[in-house]
Amino acid sequence: MLELVPPDGDHGGECGGEEQLLLMETNNVDRSWRLNFDELRLSSENKEKPHPHGLHDCLGVLSQEDNIAVYYQQQVEMLEGFNEMDALADRGFVPGMSKEEREKLARSETTAIRISNIANMILFAAKVYASVKSGSLAIIASTLDSLLDLLSGFILWFTAFSMQTPNPYQYPIGKKRMQPLGILVFASVMATLGLQIILESMRTLISDESDFSLTKEQERWVIGIMVFVTLVKLVLVLYCRSFTNEIVKAYAQDHFFDVITNIVGLVVALLANYFSGWIDPVGAMILALYTIRTWSMTVLENVSSLVGKAAAPEYLQKLTYLCWNHHKAIKHIDTVRAYTFGSHYFVEVDIVLPADMPLQEAHDIGESLQEKLELLPEIERAFVHLDYEYSHKPEHAQAYL
Repeated sequence: MLELVPPDGDHGGECGGEEQLLLMETNNVDRSWRLNFDELRLSSENKEKPHPHGLHDCLGVLSQEDNIAVYYQQQVEMLEGFNEMDALADRGFVPGMSKEEREKLARSETTAIRISNIANMILFAAKVYASVKSGSLAIIASTLDSLLDLLSGFILWFTAFSMQTPNPYQYPIGKKRMQPLGILVFASVMATLGLQIILESMRTLISDESDFSLTKEQERWVIGIMVFVTLVKLVLVLYCRSFTNEIVKAYAQDHFFDVITNIVGLVVALLANYFSGWIDPVGAMILALYTIRTWSMTVLENVSSLVGKAAAPEYLQKLTYLCWNHHKAIKHIDTVRAYTFGSHYFVEVDIVLPADMPLQEAHDIGESLQEKLELLPEIERAFVHLDYEYSHKPEHAQAYL
């Protein structure tokens, strides 16, 4: 059986002697009825075997060794997930960061957002000057992209602020969907900008207004400003990618797109200056198409989280394991369902208890399972349905017709 070892120190300053007492009590409880994978351990040869890299990876084809490596990696992740559920069942919390560590991480994420917003304002002013100096459509397209960075910063800040100020009366199920909704609005604005740039570029090409030239002084200013802006954005990409928060990751994605658009805008402006003026509006159209494609993909990714996409089978496997090991009286598990609700999951579980079990005891089993499920960081809310048999028509069957 699994030997329970108390974690180092206290858990967020809230656990101590009571936690050790709880662990001692759980060690004395009969757990022979539980699912137990403690005897299943992968050999060190398979666990530490490196994933081979070669021609198969370049061609996108998995060799037999690749498939074996992927299989064992999946088994390792499955066992780790089961161990995490065992810890939750026995200790009453998910091993991870303490409360102080979570607060420190939240402050770091807020700092990253503020730094990004301040940098966007300064860099936007610099690129406005470069646009005025050059008159390049490609650089103007890049500058308008920076203007939308400011707008996106406000949208993402507003969604983060809204999520941190709950109102249980007007929003009884929370505001977790504000996050993908904010990203969705921002992506729509970015696509609108791209269409406007394409129309302006086409008008310039058709009207033969594509003459373009820069003086040496203008060229030095444009190159200096665009290189400076690109380097700052590259630093922000690396900084924001170190976080797991979806909003900060959206900033990282936005900064990365700016690096691409800045480089392309500068190269196009120089090519138009030294070779032919039509290169400038064509380059602006390419940048606009790139913007539309990129943010269209972002829209598709976030739409799935708003419409309630099902969780991965591996995650449902973990939840089923946790439900079965919750209480000895559970005879069957009828349904385990998890689907996205914004950035988190809603979970529905149907368990079967003995028909003659007193209501009070059945209620306590179901409520404690609900509380246990809601301790998982990915779950926003859990619903546990109690039944006495499993041969009936599925609940909410009308929704699947």
